Amino acid sequence: MENDTASFYFNLTMFLNIGHFRYPAFVFCLLLYAVIISANLVIILVILRERALHEPMHVFIACLSVNSIYGSAGFFPRFLIDLLSDTHLISRPACFTQVYIIYTYASYELTILAIMAYDRYIAVCHPLSYHRKMTVKAVITLVTLAWVCPALNLTVTINMTVRLPLCGNKIRKIYCASWNIVKLSCITAAVNNIAAMLGAVVIAFVPFAFIFYTYLRILVACWKNPSRIRGKVIQSCLPHVITFVIYSVTSFSDTALSRQNLEEVNPVVAVVLALEFIVIPPLLNPLVYGLKLPEIRRHIFKMLSIKSNRKKNSSKTCPELRS
Repeated sequence: MENDTASFYFNLTMFLNIGHFRYPAFVFCLLLYAVIISANLVIILVILRERALHEPMHVFIACLSVNSIYGSAGFFPRFLIDLLSDTHLISRPACFTQVYIIYTYASYELTILAIMAYDRYIAVCHPLSYHRKMTVKAVITLVTLAWVCPALNLTVTINMTVRLPLCGNKIRKIYCASWNIVKLSCITAAVNNIAAMLGAVVIAFVPFAFIFYTYLRILVACWKNPSRIRGKVIQSCLPHVITFVIYSVTSFSDTALSRQNLEEVNPVVAVVLALEFIVIPPLLNPLVYGLKLPEIRRHIFKMLSIKSNRKKNSSKTCPELRS
């Protein structure tokens, strides 16, 4: 029976024993999840409803919010269950499903940021040809590539991980992660390591390099323009830069944590570093775009004011109806 459990289940061992504090922690994380879903839904609904926001940049922002909801859904439901549970066993199919969702979420975030950087590059460095290059067809093509390429790449990579023979079932993590599963392998598969490395280069370093290149070109273009135009460019690009920095810092922290000997790391610090990668970008992205971009901010306030006026009007008419 123990062998069956070890072969069919993984054990997530990073969860701390916090006793009765698990219930306040559960409520806090549930509220955090609700805030992430609500904030990103507001961004999506505002962009869908307002025709003035049906432009490439805002479409890409909506894609970023969709990805935040997708990634959060792959982590929070299982994490909330584990907070209230004494055991943290997860079946192999469920574990690899979570690996696929979380890793595609991370890859989608990067590829969407890359096409957003390209959009800003065209708008700043080639403004006269922006509408000719960023057509509806071009936007659909870019969005499709941003979703399809990471999905195909990770399907191949994770399929190779699934086939590895494992000599253990303990994952030193609060969620399933591919590298932690690979470390459980009974064999050293050079082909798998090379393939995984190439996949990581294609899906991570290429978009990173492209984003750095485009923003370097934007920075050079800014210095050549008058200060008035420079201010508009900075206002337009600043939310994207902030989002990229947030993603880079949190993903680097998670990657560095995976390569460390976790026995030597403070458990609380390890949990925080593992959580921030999945929690911080989905939480801050809608706040950054909702507060920094005046077009979205204006329409959000407009939508909220309309709803509040409707509630006031309905409360006034209800007493009349009752009389």
